[in-house]
Amino acid sequence: MSKPNPIYKQICQAKSEGRKCFALLIDPDEVSIDGLPALAELGEQTNVDFLFVGGSLLVHNTLSACLQQLRTSCNLPLVLFPGSPLQIDDNADALLFLSLISGRNPELLIGQQVISAPYLHHADLEVIGTGYMLIDGGAATTVSYMSNTTPIPADKPDIAMATALAGEMLGLKLLYMDAGSGARYPISEAMIRRVATNTQIPLIVGGGIRTPERAFQTATAGADVIVVGNAIENDRRLLRAMAEAVHAGAR
Repeated sequence: MSKPNPIYKQICQAKSEGRKCFALLIDPDEVSIDGLPALAELGEQTNVDFLFVGGSLLVHNTLSACLQQLRTSCNLPLVLFPGSPLQIDDNADALLFLSLISGRNPELLIGQQVISAPYLHHADLEVIGTGYMLIDGGAATTVSYMSNTTPIPADKPDIAMATALAGEMLGLKLLYMDAGSGARYPISEAMIRRVATNTQIPLIVGGGIRTPERAFQTATAGADVIVVGNAIENDRRLLRAMAEAVHAGAR
């Protein structure tokens, strides 16, 4: 199957037209390879915009097999959401080149990116510089533990706004605010709105979004791409409702 148009261009075009995008996050450790064709087909039927693939820690060597199965099962754009430099694979269409701008760990800010950059330079992937911001979701998450960083407090929207502005001024192409897998509560509408109204680049938001209502609120607060993972893993019947809620949140 041919690769789709550049992912970044799709996101920017949707933002310029006031359309919201829905991304289904697939953790290779949490899915059955044999069950992926059905999930991919359901994603196409429910108008999912992107499949994000990756995790903070992958303990099974199934990333490549997962991407290959998805590639042969659907035409949805495959975007790597890597937790480490090891999560790079040409079977995807694009990779979010994450810099953890909310933390103070230099390895996640630039160190691991230096390690992976030479490989990505020759890889058949669209590489999208992304400012990754971890927000406190009320529970210790794998990403906070693995990154050895403290999330931005949930009640400090100005810190999030200033961090996002710094990322934009540094030339990053996307912002990704994440409460993390297993978050007890999602990022507040007030924080999303504060960031969205003070920055121009597309904003991705994920973590703790478990209902269509919350997905809609996240979209209307200013997120351009809404990411859902755990909720769908627990109940795939939610997928259609989530996608419809996000797409209904267009301005």
